[in-house]
Amino acid sequence: MIRFTTAKPQDVPALRALVEKCYRGDSAKQGWTHEADLLDDTRTSEAELAGVLADSGNRVLLAAMDGRLVGTVTITDLGEARAYLGMLCVDPELQAEGLGRALLADAEDTATEAFGANVMEMTVIDARPELITYYERRGYTRTGEKRPFPAPGDHPFAMVVLERSLR
Repeated sequence: MIRFTTAKPQDVPALRALVEKCYRGDSAKQGWTHEADLLDDTRTSEAELAGVLADSGNRVLLAAMDGRLVGTVTITDLGEARAYLGMLCVDPELQAEGLGRALLADAEDTATEAFGANVMEMTVIDARPELITYYERRGYTRTGEKRPFPAPGDHPFAMVVLERSLR
């Protein structure tokens, strides 16, 4: 059974461990949504996650099974009835079992209920066309906008902007 909750400050260490497991390193390669073949740095820090949790314009949702954190997603209020979906990840051992879809649906509901959002926006690294296609199958469309890759350094990537109406 999956239990959905909102993250609290004491969840930060487990949350960071999950995000790193999902995005970076060999453990991430067990799943299909990782960036481990593209980047070898860390994805986030405990300080960054604590800052996200402290900001009232964010909601960090957690999914747990048998008391173990297995998924997360962050929703940010952009104002003007728009929200941003970020850092959606599912434990690589559990990917392709519907948990990502459930987290996405919960995030969309949260954006509507908590922030009055009518539109959800996200960015996806352009080097991951299969991930972009996943979101397109969930009703997201490309806006035609690309943004710089949000990490220091010289990266050959850009971020593709997708959005979906929540009404």
